[in-house]
Order: sequence, then C-alpha cells, then structure tokens
Amino acid sequence: MKAVLITGASGGIGEALAIKLAERKHNLLLVARNAGKLAIQCKQLAEKFGIHAQFIAADLAKPETAEQVFAETQQRGLEIDMLINNAGIGSGGEFAALSLQSELDLLQLNISSLVALTHLFLQEMKARRSGTIINVASMASFFPFPYMTTYSASKVFVRHFTQALAQECKPYNVHVMLLCPGLTKTNFNHAAGIENEIGKGLNSEYSSSTQTPEQVADEMLNALDKRKHYIVSGRMNRMAAKLSALLPNAFLAWTFAKSYRKRLGK
Repeated sequence: MKAVLITGASGGIGEALAIKLAERKHNLLLVARNAGKLAIQCKQLAEKFGIHAQFIAADLAKPETAEQVFAETQQRGLEIDMLINNAGIGSGGEFAALSLQSELDLLQLNISSLVALTHLFLQEMKARRSGTIINVASMASFFPFPYMTTYSASKVFVRHFTQALAQECKPYNVHVMLLCPGLTKTNFNHAAGIENEIGKGLNSEYSSSTQTPEQVADEMLNALDKRKHYIVSGRMNRMAAKLSALLPNAFLAWTFAKSYRKRLGK
C-alpha cells in the first residue's frame, strides 16, 4: 500500500499537512512521540476522509530510530511514495549556558535522523524511479543567528543538503523539495524553551502577521503541485530571504546579537 510518511505529525505544520493530504485521499503513516495523540489523529482522519492512516510512536532524537521506522514500514508492506521530514526542535539562549546533551539531541533530530530517513527511503524511490521527498528547514537557515546558534546552523545544513540532493535525484524522477517556513503559530516556542525572556530577545512572540500551520501547509502543497524544488512560505519571509543574500553574514550576526541584548537590556 502506498502512503505518505510525515514526521513530527502530532502537531503544528505536520498535523496540518496530514489533514490536507488526507483531504487529497493520500494514505498516511504518521510518526511522532505521542502515541495517544497519533492514535486519535489516525482514527479521525480515516473516518473523515476514507483513507488508511497508521502511526509509529518513535523518538527521532535517538540515533537508532530512523532505521527502526524504516524497518517497520517494510514489515507493514508500505510503499512510501512521499517522505516529509518535518520533525525538528529549536533552542534559544547563550550556547555555553545550554545543556550539551539537549543541543546534541537537537542535531540528531534536525540533521542526522533527517539524513538517515532520506537515505533509507531514497533507495526504493530510485529503484521505482518515482517518489517525493520534502525536507523542512526554516527562515533561520538564511542567517547566522546568535542565541539560536545550534538551531540555525542545523537548518543551514538542511537547506544546503536538500537543494543539492534535488539535483542529484532529477535523473531518477524523484522530486526533492525544500520548505522554509518562518515563525509559525505552533508549539515550537514552548518546545524550544523560549516562551520567556529569551523569546522576547529573539523577537519570537506571535503576532497577527505570524502564519498558521494551515497557511504554511497550503503554500507547500501549492508549490509541490507546481513541481517546485524550493519554497519560502509567507510574503514577508520571502522578502527577508532575498535581503539576507545582499548582506554579509558577519553583519547579520552582529545585528541580531545587538538587537537581542538591547531587548533584554543587556
């Protein structure tokens, strides 16, 4: 059975994508840590849209999880024709003050597990000469971001990795696309531990112009329908991404650091 695999599917952009893909009659395999939430999602999506929806409760911040997820799809007889690597986490504050293990877990989730899942499922897509891989980066990938140092660096990797891979996969009819959302009204700030003074310094408070997960999902699917390889969601975000290319990284890093300290009165 063909299915779309979405990581980080229990909330935010991943949950919005699951609903919109179910509307399009795609069967789903949802991956996240919260088994209870995933079970409810799958039941609701299957009943409402008449699709098959399954889940795997797994923590992709652990090095062995990607291969376990792949093995489970094999055991269930699933053909993953679309992989959406959406799972990710952030962190904020002075790097030296953050938990080293938490930062290493962030790198495992945002980079290593994404690479592992991409590599594992790409083999089958190449052999079939069909398939789609979508990797979710961030607007933070366009800037060296002080006080979100590890997170922004991890998303730079995702952006460069995905854009290079898209060209490698063209001869095999495997479509690879990069999604770069900006600040989105999700659980991101809470999970990253920045619903506090750090968030104020990072200017990460939600506003009326902040996109919803549904808006990001709509933009992504519209770009996918047009066979685009790259989409920055949100008009203001697209303007900021273009502006970042005109300014030196050292200047951008200095500007963000100065703004952060000023907001916190340091």
